[in-house]
Amino acid sequence: MRLWRKSRLHGVVLAIAAGAGGYAALAYLLLPAFWTSYERARRPPGQPMVTHTAQGLPGDPLNIGLVGTRTEVVRAMAAAGWSAAAPITLRSSLEIIDSVLLDRPDPTAPVSALYYDGRPEDLAFEKEAGRSADRRHHLRLWEQKKPGADGRPLWLGAATFDAGLGLSRYTGAVTHRIAPDVDAERDRFVADLVGAGVVEVVDRLPGIGPVRRGRNGEGDPYFTDGDIRICRLRRVGEDRSEPVHGRDSGILQRARTALARAVARLWP
Repeated sequence: MRLWRKSRLHGVVLAIAAGAGGYAALAYLLLPAFWTSYERARRPPGQPMVTHTAQGLPGDPLNIGLVGTRTEVVRAMAAAGWSAAAPITLRSSLEIIDSVLLDRPDPTAPVSALYYDGRPEDLAFEKEAGRSADRRHHLRLWEQKKPGADGRPLWLGAATFDAGLGLSRYTGAVTHRIAPDVDAERDRFVADLVGAGVVEVVDRLPGIGPVRRGRNGEGDPYFTDGDIRICRLRRVGEDRSEPVHGRDSGILQRARTALARAVARLWP
């Protein structure tokens, strides 16, 4: 009888181990490899205003631009209450797991890499929105080869809100789930910078275009008017008491934006 129980327990342990190994292989190896091959075959030429995952899946849309040096960007983010995300290491990975499971703060928790123009983000920032790292505001930035209007570097970024943890709809891997209204997160981020007095001008430029039913690289739904907000940062030492001057790209741009929003509301 005792021998039978041991044999049965051994079988259960092996079954659990096999199931866990099968899930890991499927979610983190086989399905990502499939999506990589699929997306490479169907991706159109050109460089749309959207990021991609390591597997080539379309990720979060670009909705933020900053004009300023790296020092000015880091300084502006700190002034607005945002923290630089830690790089992904064994220690930072264990710390974010500890934060989520034990409901503890982790203001510099790492973010997964997204790719634009074939490379991962150059800078990543976040701002806490709860007691742990499962809910947070975050921003990834890519420095562009072409400088901004005043000769300083231009950074394009994707601002989204992590609304909690879940499973990827494409691979089944554990991941953060983003809130669908990416425009609200974009506008909130701009308000943070403006409120900190580090922005000189805010421009509105076309980005990915209106999207009513988009999906990011984990299968999370999102919608957007497709605009990018470009914030020209104040130079170090500039007077922060001067008002922010908002502007757009002229009458044509305003008409295009109004038309895009109408299409986004009406088009199924």
